[in-house]
Amino acid sequence: MELIDTHCHLDVPEFAADRAAVRQRSGAAGLVGIVIPAIHADGWSGLLALCTDGSTLGPALYPALGLHPVYLDQHRETDIAALERAVADARPVAIGEIGLDYVVRELDPARQQALFEAQLEIARSAGLPVLLHVRKAHDEVLTTLRRLPVVGGVAHAFNGSLQQAQQYRDLGFKLGFGGMLTFERSTRLRRLAAQIPLESIVLETDAPDLTVAAHRGERNSPEYLTDVLAALARVRDADPGDLAALTTANARAVLNLP
Repeated sequence: MELIDTHCHLDVPEFAADRAAVRQRSGAAGLVGIVIPAIHADGWSGLLALCTDGSTLGPALYPALGLHPVYLDQHRETDIAALERAVADARPVAIGEIGLDYVVRELDPARQQALFEAQLEIARSAGLPVLLHVRKAHDEVLTTLRRLPVVGGVAHAFNGSLQQAQQYRDLGFKLGFGGMLTFERSTRLRRLAAQIPLESIVLETDAPDLTVAAHRGERNSPEYLTDVLAALARVRDADPGDLAALTTANARAVLNLP
C-alpha cells in the first residue's frame, strides 16, 4: 500500500527534535511521498534543503513555495519577486500554501486578494498547480480562479459544499481530506467525503495541526495518514487498499509527482 500526504508542514520547528524518526515511521506506515507547502519566505531555504537532503529513509519530500494568507503581516513587498526567482530556480511541485482566510478578522481582505492573485499569476506563468488555503471564502476563491485559471491543484482541508466541490473539480482541482474526517462528530464532512467522486479526493494530514481522533491533543504527524485512509474507507464502505491506490494516483496526477 502506497500513500501520499499532499499537505504536511514537516519543515516547521515542531518536528525539529525528531524529524528523521517521523519520516522513518511514515515510510513504515506506507507513505511514499509528502508534499511540504511553505508558509512565508523566511522558511523557503530550509524547506528546500529538507526536500533535497539526499536521505533515502522514509517517503520522498516534495516542496511547494508560497505565501500563506494567515501570515499576511510577515510578508514583505519584495516577497513576490523573490517567489518568482525561487520558483524558477527550485522548480517546486506547486505554488502554496496560498488563498484567502476570512475567519481571522484581523486579516485585510483586499491585501489577501492582491497577494493571492499575484501568486496565481506566478503559478500561471510557471505552469504549476496550487495548494489552496480557504476558510469562509470558497465563493471568492472560485471566482478568482475562474478569472485567473491555473492548471489545477488541491483545495486543502476542503470543507465547502457539494456544489462548491463540483466547481473546484471543473477547474481541475482535487479536494483534500485530513484528520477531521476521523472524528465522529464531523458528520457534514463525512457526508461530503462519501458523496464526492473518488477520482477527486486526495489525503493529507496538515501536520503538525489538525490531528486525528486517536491522537487528540497531540502533535499531528504524517504517519497518521493511515487513520485518515481508514476513516475514508468507513464512510465510503470501501477497501482501504483500493482507496490508497486511487488517492495516491490522484495526488500524482494533479501534482505531477513521479
